[in-house]
Amino acid sequence: MSPIERILVIDDEIDVGEFITAAAEKLGLHCTATTMATVFLEELTPETDLVLMDLMMPGMDGIELLRLLGIQQCNAGIVLMSGTGKRIMETAEQFAQSIGLTIVGQLQKPFRVADLEAVLRTQKVPVKKPRSGQRTAIPSQDAELCRAIERNEFVLHYQPQIDLATGKVVGVEALVRWQHPERGLVFPDDFIAHAESLGLIDQLGWIVANRGMEEVSLFADKDGFVPVLSINVSAYSLRDLKFPDIYLSLLKKHKMAAGNTILEITESGLIQELSSTLDVLTRLRLKQVQLSIDDFGTGYSMMQQLRHIPATELKIDKSFVQKMHGNDGDRVMVQKTIEIGHELGMKVIGEGVETQEQLEFLRENGCDIVQGYLFSRPLPAKALQAWLQTYRAEHVSQAQGKFGWLDLNPVG
Repeated sequence: MSPIERILVIDDEIDVGEFITAAAEKLGLHCTATTMATVFLEELTPETDLVLMDLMMPGMDGIELLRLLGIQQCNAGIVLMSGTGKRIMETAEQFAQSIGLTIVGQLQKPFRVADLEAVLRTQKVPVKKPRSGQRTAIPSQDAELCRAIERNEFVLHYQPQIDLATGKVVGVEALVRWQHPERGLVFPDDFIAHAESLGLIDQLGWIVANRGMEEVSLFADKDGFVPVLSINVSAYSLRDLKFPDIYLSLLKKHKMAAGNTILEITESGLIQELSSTLDVLTRLRLKQVQLSIDDFGTGYSMMQQLRHIPATELKIDKSFVQKMHGNDGDRVMVQKTIEIGHELGMKVIGEGVETQEQLEFLRENGCDIVQGYLFSRPLPAKALQAWLQTYRAEHVSQAQGKFGWLDLNPVG
């Protein structure tokens, strides 16, 4: 990351453009300002580091302009400006992010020179990344993926889940990785959908379940307590009416109690397969297998379908947790998800916790369990064993000191 150098401004008020230009030049930055969308698009180049854009403009408004920037795969950081309400600004930001743009700030009009300078001083040139996401997808040939399943080239990494009332590690989520013999570690975003399209997801799912049940005993504490094992299951697999019987036979093989495992299903997957999966989900619950709705709030079901699913756990998607201190909508979503989950008799997990501030907010709002990089990223089994040994030996002092979040004597 390096300091920004070239700024481009579009605002329908000439004096606003002049105001921003003067502030930028005072900081030694090159700034071009215009009131016209055509000129703006002509001036926009790959060398443009930062764009300041007014949303309320005659003719082509800011949303239309953002759409064009998305089509052009603009890599510049974008600051939104407007005199409209905060909710509209937040919605515009969400739209921009959904089409691959990078929003780095907001300026609510009228703004002061100090506010503007603060934005300009803190901006850095964003890393020019591929538009497909943070990782470049690896094209997996059909035969190659088939061979990987036949040869069991998959490994599990585990992320610990922490009980907010006690600080104890109460669960681990198993996350599959493809240990490719030539390409190294391949993440699930690059092969799960492909496995589903080839009809291989059931075989992969049973590899993951078997490996997880085999390894989870490694994470037992000195008193013999084994954390609950969370396993992700594809909605496609829940079409199979034999799924509960196969799963229960696997539990029996590994001498595991059904209640010590949780099957995580994504919310969007549930809505697409709800009619054919309620049979399977209900049978699993009758056998005491726990069910979790993963990525809640990012799919299409929301409240309408939530009441029909016999889930025991609700996971707040990390996108809400990580943005809740800068976005009113995300903060309310987190609070209401916790309330709804509890009212429906479910435990609520906050995913993607990376800061002390996020941890405290979830704790204050009654969230039950958390997981995220603040504690540990997903680790191979042996590495998690070592992490657990250290955490269990020191978690009380860590909670009171480094983390400062654990109430060892909660009221009530």
